[in-house]
Amino acid sequence: MQEEFRESLLIMVSLPIYFVVIGGELVYSYFQNKQYYTGKGILANIYLSALNFGLDILVRGICLLVLNYFYQFKFFEISNVIVYWTVLLVAEDFMYYWLHRVDHYCRLFWAVHVTHHSSEEFNLTVGFRSSVFQPLYRFIYFIPLVLCGFKGIDVMFIYAATQIFGILVHTQSINKLGFLEYIIVTPSHHRVHHGSNVKYLDKNMGMLLIIWDKLFGTFQVEEANEKVKFGLTTNIKTYNPLKMVFHEWKNIFMDIRKAPTLKAKLLYVFGPPGWSHDGSTKTSSQLRAELKNKHS
Repeated sequence: MQEEFRESLLIMVSLPIYFVVIGGELVYSYFQNKQYYTGKGILANIYLSALNFGLDILVRGICLLVLNYFYQFKFFEISNVIVYWTVLLVAEDFMYYWLHRVDHYCRLFWAVHVTHHSSEEFNLTVGFRSSVFQPLYRFIYFIPLVLCGFKGIDVMFIYAATQIFGILVHTQSINKLGFLEYIIVTPSHHRVHHGSNVKYLDKNMGMLLIIWDKLFGTFQVEEANEKVKFGLTTNIKTYNPLKMVFHEWKNIFMDIRKAPTLKAKLLYVFGPPGWSHDGSTKTSSQLRAELKNKHS
């Protein structure tokens, strides 16, 4: 009953917030002629969110069973309630950072996550443009948390709560936020994350705290002289419901077919996005190196 109450509370709190901020940004965009939104873009985001949410509901019970199984092998427990929830919040955000980083650096998982980045628009509804199949494996990253004494249901609750924050940073309507830029993921940080500019690729992976990016070398500030270009390095230019979900899987299979060796085939699946055996496409690291050499 307590878990159901917490879930209901999250919905009761988040839905009015979404309606107010999205409605406000729509009005602002319209009257200021910002063109942040299009009808097709909104519908695409709703479609991808519905697919993700439906799959999440289907596998939620299985994920919780797995987490509860590992919970019996926990190393220790935190008895103080305030310490428990504070540490869980920070630890969950840390594990999400690595989930998100793997999604960007392993093409197999990028094929799932790419749907979230395929929008050339950037507005609050893009926050709902979910990585459809991520619920099938996301819970694996949270197993270390239950081994550290955090209940599976609590881990899933904290993830859902931080998701609310994660959705709200998908906006162009808010500029930089002063000292908060050093602590939390701000709209400015997340605009960089959605940029297809070479300088901005695979940067700012955090959900709530920006400290992980600064610690592990994936931080990039939004620069005044480098306007963010939203979308992919090669945009899909379609609202076809199947292509939006499966276009990168198709590309992987095509690359596997042309790969000359087994190693190359494996790298097309498990290597970083953009890797190619013949240099015809480049990874974000290779593109940055080229850009650096060009300007040196």
